[in-house]
Amino acid sequence: MKLIQKNRIRVALLAASFFMLSCKHELPGSIISGGDSSSGGGSTTVPTQTSNCSADTVYFVNEIQPIVNSSCAMSGCHDAVTRAEGVELTSYAKIIRYVSPFNTSGSKLYTVSIKTNNDRMPPAPMAALTSLQLSKISKWINQGAYNNQCSGGCDTTNFTYSGAVLILNDTYCKGCHNPASLGGGIDLSSYASLKVQAANGKYLGSIKHSTGFFAMPKGGSKLSDCQIRQVEKWIQAGMQNN
Repeated sequence: MKLIQKNRIRVALLAASFFMLSCKHELPGSIISGGDSSSGGGSTTVPTQTSNCSADTVYFVNEIQPIVNSSCAMSGCHDAVTRAEGVELTSYAKIIRYVSPFNTSGSKLYTVSIKTNNDRMPPAPMAALTSLQLSKISKWINQGAYNNQCSGGCDTTNFTYSGAVLILNDTYCKGCHNPASLGGGIDLSSYASLKVQAANGKYLGSIKHSTGFFAMPKGGSKLSDCQIRQVEKWIQAGMQNN
């Protein structure tokens, strides 16, 4: 009887070990270091890491989530309603399912973005992610793909188009406002088209969440006061392509 009991225990332990290993392989790279358990399939909740901005670090909340919101988690694609191909990219807990921390080449979030065929995301005719956006995603993954954010990294003395406004626009706006996806019938894919919206007051009114304007970025957090001030100063200086 004792031998039978020992064998049963041994079999049970082996079965449990196999189950645990098989679960780990179902979602490779789904290490949750932040987000909330309600949207991450019951994953352990770990507070978002917050720090002062460092030029050597890419931050999820400040840089990666806005890129994904603008270029992927849109209506008709990977938002909470459409969930194209069963994929939703509306939170850290959901995005990390397609990321293998410290391994860019093993992270679907990155590899599908650099494809040159019909499998590329965002799909044609939408514009591909810029080299700067791809670089940020790659660096964030290779740094551990943490659910981190920072404060204090904005500088209002920098308000040129190329140094501030273009980067903000590409990160937060362009993905929803381009010829292939004209959100609200507004194109923000080029300097000329952005200047039109800046000149008529709609661009600034929207990012400031002013009364009578559609609050932008849609579905995302309001830009920081510093970022809004950068845009405001660029407009006041004549909206130059500098």
